[in-house]
Amino acid sequence: MDSGDGGEVASAAAGPPTPLEWKFSQVFGERTAGEEVQEVDIISAIEFDKTGDHLATGDRGGRVVLFERTDTKEHGGNRRDLERMDYSVTRHPEFRYKTEFQSHEPEFDYLKSLEIEEKINKIRWCQTANGALFLLSTNDKTIKFWKVQEKKVKKISEMNMDPIKASGNGGIASSSFSSSPKTNLANGDCSDQSETNNLSFPPGGISSLRLPVVTSSETSLLARCRRVYAHAHDYHINSISNNSDGETFISADDLRINLWNLEISNQSFNIVDVKPTNMEDLTEVITSAEFHPTHCNMLAYSSSKGSIRLIDLRQSALCDSHSKLFEEQEAPGSRSFFTEIIASVSDVKFARDGRYLLSRDYMTLKLWDINMDSGPVSTFQVHEYLRPKLCDLYENDSIFDKFECCLSGDGNRVATGSYSNLFRIFGSTTGSTEATTLEASKNPMRRQVQTPSRPSRSLTSSISRVVRRGAESPTVDANGNSFDFTTKLLHLAWHPSENSIACAAANSLYMYYA
Repeated sequence: MDSGDGGEVASAAAGPPTPLEWKFSQVFGERTAGEEVQEVDIISAIEFDKTGDHLATGDRGGRVVLFERTDTKEHGGNRRDLERMDYSVTRHPEFRYKTEFQSHEPEFDYLKSLEIEEKINKIRWCQTANGALFLLSTNDKTIKFWKVQEKKVKKISEMNMDPIKASGNGGIASSSFSSSPKTNLANGDCSDQSETNNLSFPPGGISSLRLPVVTSSETSLLARCRRVYAHAHDYHINSISNNSDGETFISADDLRINLWNLEISNQSFNIVDVKPTNMEDLTEVITSAEFHPTHCNMLAYSSSKGSIRLIDLRQSALCDSHSKLFEEQEAPGSRSFFTEIIASVSDVKFARDGRYLLSRDYMTLKLWDINMDSGPVSTFQVHEYLRPKLCDLYENDSIFDKFECCLSGDGNRVATGSYSNLFRIFGSTTGSTEATTLEASKNPMRRQVQTPSRPSRSLTSSISRVVRRGAESPTVDANGNSFDFTTKLLHLAWHPSENSIACAAANSLYMYYA
């Protein structure tokens, strides 16, 4: 930005927050150069719990791995409590491996001759109780409710006997276990026919003989499947979401959304059903669903046509009619073969306060105000420079990739993934020009893509003009860097209260802070 924009800089500083400077924090499962990634190790789900002290990842091998935060434990309290006490917290969020368990195994549906993958599609944390962690995990067909708890390993310590008198007392102790014949008396007592002098104890007892001491110095983590919610979906489950009431959750597949009670695994209620009477009339499918963070009666679900529907469970038992519909009208004359494919919403997330909705389609991120259904309040261009290459992306199936999105805890920023293990962060407040591109590596600032100063709906931004001029190669981005469509960053999560992001690049988990 040149010096002529000084007034704009001053107004931006007074209004929207200043852009963050992101730094590398940690990596788990880092690959060495040339190391081949096993398919089962690729991370397919990632989720922080509500406190931000625990992080869970799921992979294509059906495993769930848990991480716990360590920097707050060393100071004896959570970060927010320490900040209230004016305690200077200089360390950035740090996590360590906690435990892992096999959540799902590969199955086979004999009735439909269908192989069911063990891949974890979604993980959602539930409310903690009595020091135990609870979470839901799902593959294509089956949801499981897990309890992870620390169990103390009890060990018997040494006899704690006086070493000087131990040998002398050994005879007394051993004589009480002699194999001499015994006579049972009428009252259930027994009389030993051997010399009773061996069992006579001196007055005051034997001071050196003590009971063994049981100690529990070590703890082990035990993951136990409490409930299995199965046989409720004919199609692949794409979403699960907890309700704010702490008692229920929803699961969504392509055509239906079911409502469950956590305590009841053999019954669910179908609340949304978009399946037509004749499947030939099917025009759209459900792609994602999410409960409102504070209103237990509201939820939103997105479709393959690019629309988001807000429904109210108080209106009717079967919520086929929505209370609000959010969709953006396409520009006249812009329709093409790929219009519906790239309009499909792959992920939808509520802001923490429940006022805003963030949606991700193939090309853009859109921020919606739930009180305004005329159009998005902000649109952030993510893949606009790929528009000339949609045909190539369709041929190699990359156009069907489902990227996730997330919002910061304060709602001031949004983030989503891209190709070449890149992810994008945008400022979502009014007047913000923040648009940062980072790479999932130990040097996140290594590849900076030139981004438009203000994310907008317009297709005439500087980045799109650059790409349209020099976009003969499908593997060259706006900065002239080589672009790799095989390495994609689909899954990422924002810490609920701090500027910290965890993102998955193949089998590696990268963490960054600002």
